[in-house]
Parts: sequence; C-alpha cells; structure tokens
Amino acid sequence: GSEMCIRDRMNDQRRNAIIMAAGTSSRFIPLSSEIPKGLLEVKGEILIERQIRQLREVGINEITIVVGYKADKFSYLSKKYGVELVMNEDYYRYNNTSSVIRVLDRLGNTYICSSDNYFPDNVFSGDPGQSYYSALYANGATGEYCIKADSENIITEVSVGGHDSWYMIGHVYFTREFSDAFKEILSVEYEKDEVKQGYWEDVYIRHINHLPPMAVRKYGEHEIEEFDSLDELRMFDPSYISDTRSSVLKGIARNMDCSEEFLHGFKKIPHEGDYLLFSFRKDDDSYLYNEQDNSITRL
Repeated sequence: GSEMCIRDRMNDQRRNAIIMAAGTSSRFIPLSSEIPKGLLEVKGEILIERQIRQLREVGINEITIVVGYKADKFSYLSKKYGVELVMNEDYYRYNNTSSVIRVLDRLGNTYICSSDNYFPDNVFSGDPGQSYYSALYANGATGEYCIKADSENIITEVSVGGHDSWYMIGHVYFTREFSDAFKEILSVEYEKDEVKQGYWEDVYIRHINHLPPMAVRKYGEHEIEEFDSLDELRMFDPSYISDTRSSVLKGIARNMDCSEEFLHGFKKIPHEGDYLLFSFRKDDDSYLYNEQDNSITRL
C-alpha cells in the first residue's frame, strides 16, 4: 500500500505543460499567412522548440501542444520531442477557451504557455509552489489585462486596460487544486457562446473569488518577449530586416524593385474571403497588397 501511496503522491506533484498553438496570429501579417507564429525561427531557434527544450531542461517531459491553424506543420514535433498534439477544430471561430476545453483532463500541476513567447532565460526552473500568472510592467497607458494584487501578491482583480500597471503576459502555472476548481467552472461556462468567443482568462476573472488564490509573478523588462508584428520581431532579431522569410514580401520587394528592409508597417485589412489583403509602408508612402489579383496599389 505504501508504495502506491508514494506513487500517487509523486503523480500528484508531477508537473506537465500545455502549449497553446492553435491561433492564426493575424496581427503578424503576412508571415502568419505562410507559417504559424510559434514555428518562426528567432535568433536561430524555432520559438516553440525553444520552449519545449526549456521545459525538458527542468524535467517537464509531459508536454501537450494544442494545434489548429496549419496544424500539419506542427506534426514533426511529436517525433522530434515526443510531445502530444491535440487538435482544436474550432480555432478559426472561437477563442482560447476552445483550446483549454480540449485539454481539461490534462490540467493538474500545469504550465500553460503560448507558443509564440520567447524566454531569454529559462522561466520554468524551481518549484512554483503556488498558482501564478506572469506579468510585465507597463509605464503609461496599456490596453492589456491589468492586475491588482494584495500585499501577499495574490491577484484580487483584473481589468482590461489601465496605466502604470502590471499586466498579464506569458506563461501561467496552475496547481492541481486550482486546476480542479477551474475545470468544474469552465465545463459549465463553456456552454455559453460568449465564453467560447472569449479567453479562459475572462472566465478566471469573473470567478476569481470562487477559485483558489493565484499570485502575480513579476518579471523584468525583456525577461518575457512577445512579438506582435514583424516590425517588433525585427527589433529583437535584426536578421529579419533584410530577410523576412516571407515569399509574399519577397515577391512585393521584387515587384517594387527594392529590398525587403524598405517594407514595414504591415496591417491586415478585414474582408470577406480567403485571400491576403493588407496595407504596408515603403518609405513614407502607404500601399495595399491584394493577393487575389496580386496587385499593389498606392493609397
């Protein structure tokens, strides 16, 4: 009996990780139309592979990747790293709650990560001891999810937008106790359409008083890197300035008889249909690229 007890206790303490990689990252136009953001190479390493490596370095080998958009491009990872892929067929119409709902059975002592974060140093080392949400500090105004915490660093409230505030970004850690409580709430809440359209964080915020405490874990500037656009990535990895790795942008550069470094400020234009439509800048002029007829129009 005692052997089983020890095994159960070890299972109870064992940590695992879920990496969310289902989304389309439409702000990362036009690269995201060619490759999922988590598969971008940054400073010589594929983003998601770097994260898998960092998790494995601290002994976390049970890693699940939730895929959706261009899912087949991730399939090599299961052979290469022994990770498990779970498909989210709703990736194109629902938000990240639709990814979490598919891995409810895997929530225990669990890191929940975004495939597109870059951690210069390994953030997963050491025993977290309690649930936490990572945070960076915003000087001035921000549209991010801003955190209020008590003197023990426990999150008491989260609001969308604020200023001079710690805000949610990066990885999250659930203890088993938190996971068990959150699973119960989400499985009921997920029946509602607005929950499917929203983030799991919204569910957490609404039920914050009925869930075990979650701390805020504060990181210094540049300890968690996230790139929302090609321009931001270029600042971090200058190799993208002259080589965007994008066949679309290489085509535009050829067409406009310039090098890729002169193209910047890419913005997706909402439209019906399955083709690429975005604006960009060259020098001080704005242009529209329309994939349907492969046209470039000056705005």
